[in-house]
Amino acid sequence: MACLSDESWVSLPKMLSERLTLRGGDQNEEEELKRKSFVESKRTQYRIEKVFPVYALGISKPESDSVVNSGDPIADPIWDAVKEEAKLEAEKEPILSSFLYASIMSHDCLEQALGFVLANRLQNPTLLATQLMDIFFDVILHDTGIQRSIRLDMQAFKDRDPACLSYCSVLLYLKGYHSLQVHRVAHALWSQGRKVLALALQSRISEVFGVDIHPAAKIGEGILLDHGTGVVIGETAVVGNRVSLMHGVTLGGTGKEIGDRHPKVSDGALIGASATILGNIKIGKGAMVAAGSLVLKDVPPHSMVAGIPAKVIGYVDEQVPSLTMKHDATKDFFEHVADNFKDGRSTGGQGSGSGKK
Repeated sequence: MACLSDESWVSLPKMLSERLTLRGGDQNEEEELKRKSFVESKRTQYRIEKVFPVYALGISKPESDSVVNSGDPIADPIWDAVKEEAKLEAEKEPILSSFLYASIMSHDCLEQALGFVLANRLQNPTLLATQLMDIFFDVILHDTGIQRSIRLDMQAFKDRDPACLSYCSVLLYLKGYHSLQVHRVAHALWSQGRKVLALALQSRISEVFGVDIHPAAKIGEGILLDHGTGVVIGETAVVGNRVSLMHGVTLGGTGKEIGDRHPKVSDGALIGASATILGNIKIGKGAMVAAGSLVLKDVPPHSMVAGIPAKVIGYVDEQVPSLTMKHDATKDFFEHVADNFKDGRSTGGQGSGSGKK
């Protein structure tokens, strides 16, 4: 973690104060005075802590009416839980107290803390954390859809990932969650016509997290991007709500064709690790794609497909398999499929478990 030298305590607040002055050219004098006062007060506060990330300085507080459900902890139970968990972690691990204070406890809302954490993860020598925070704050704090999605995604990680310890750990450590939220910002920028900036964020997501999602791709809410490593989602891909994607999943095209050329994943689908889904095909509602499968044709709703190329091997009992996260089937089920396959081979026809598309 980058730290401040003693000399930096003087230069950085001055630099950030000057930077805020430049940004406020179109604002009235009273607002500028408030910004300067805020930076000066933060300078005194941060001097108490001797070890702090560089990006801890210069955080501007969001306007109270621009944040949905952030001012009242009763109205935002997830943010309340994140803060309480951070306090407990700071007590158990005092060495992390400064990190937890800078990342969570010094912020007023989940949106602000998330922008802070993402900026820290993605910064590099030419794309500064303060610049990234400006981008994230500007988009997230003015988009109620993203504000809703970041909470539903966090709940998805907490509910579906057995390795997830807390809401706090999702916010601070899980790169699948981080890459998904940066994509949401990049998608908003792409939709606004700010495509160069959106592609710059996509590039940083790929470099830092190993996740490559085109900013034009449309992704629903309540998404679990478990582990995240190796996930590739193409430009015209669409992912519905409450979908779970494991590591190594590819939603790609089949060649150099242009236009609508990527998969459409319906609500509640569960896509197993290293599954490859190619072309403008549809994965039906509540379907399950087994790990390592190559899917080249439409998948019926609530069906289970497996193999290279993938074929229907049965139907799932759960209406929303992405929530139960049951990637396997019972021994009896696979014995039944195997018997049907043998019967089909012996008669020269298809077994009843293979299905048709």
